[in-house]
Amino acid sequence: MTAESENYPPAGGTSNSALEQLRQLIQQHPDHTQPLPAERDLMQRFNVGRREVRRALDVLEEEGRVWRKQGKGTFIGPNGPAQPLILQALPRQSNLQEVMEARLQIEPGLAKYAALRATPEQVRLMRRLLDKVKTMSRGDPDQIELWDSAFHRAIAEAAGNRLLLGLFDAVDAIRRDPSWLAVRNAARNQERLNRYDDHHERIVEHIAARQPKEAAKVMREHLLALQQAFLSTLNDDEDFTDD
Repeated sequence: MTAESENYPPAGGTSNSALEQLRQLIQQHPDHTQPLPAERDLMQRFNVGRREVRRALDVLEEEGRVWRKQGKGTFIGPNGPAQPLILQALPRQSNLQEVMEARLQIEPGLAKYAALRATPEQVRLMRRLLDKVKTMSRGDPDQIELWDSAFHRAIAEAAGNRLLLGLFDAVDAIRRDPSWLAVRNAARNQERLNRYDDHHERIVEHIAARQPKEAAKVMREHLLALQQAFLSTLNDDEDFTDD
């Protein structure tokens, strides 16, 4: 396969945008016995490259949402993604500081409820996604965004509250705006990534051990570290917010 065919049509989105659209497609797919559209069709529909489609399918396969049979296609099953309550009026304009403030209010609570309600399979999924986060290429921002977002969403879904899941998805969609990709990537370095890995591991351990207060505390610690990294990066590049 040539490099040109890997990215045809020209990529207009990220793996995360492909994943979000695939989740919606799964909800709307009329017949689970029939495969999803072929990769080339998904590329054209979502305006992304083949790599982004395949990465998004990797996440859905890891979550158990889809399964792939060589020569036959990609099928839905056994369970579709949890359907959050739809928020009709999502904010069209925001900034990273507002997003982090919202995450600090929402995600520690999600971690707390996940520690109370997560099933063994949901904990296993968190561990698998955490392994992906830790082993992916540190030089590939698209991969980092994809698996980190999937990890945090697994916690949100395990909390078992559709309203909070809807709020998480709304904030996460704003967080993943491509215009902020540069500052998020600039805010990462190896030391910070190692610290985030430690936070993630501790959060999962507390969830698995049914320790809601501890899970919420470490999630807050994690988000405060992210917030500080973003603020430091934005202060170093004040012109970024004018882009």
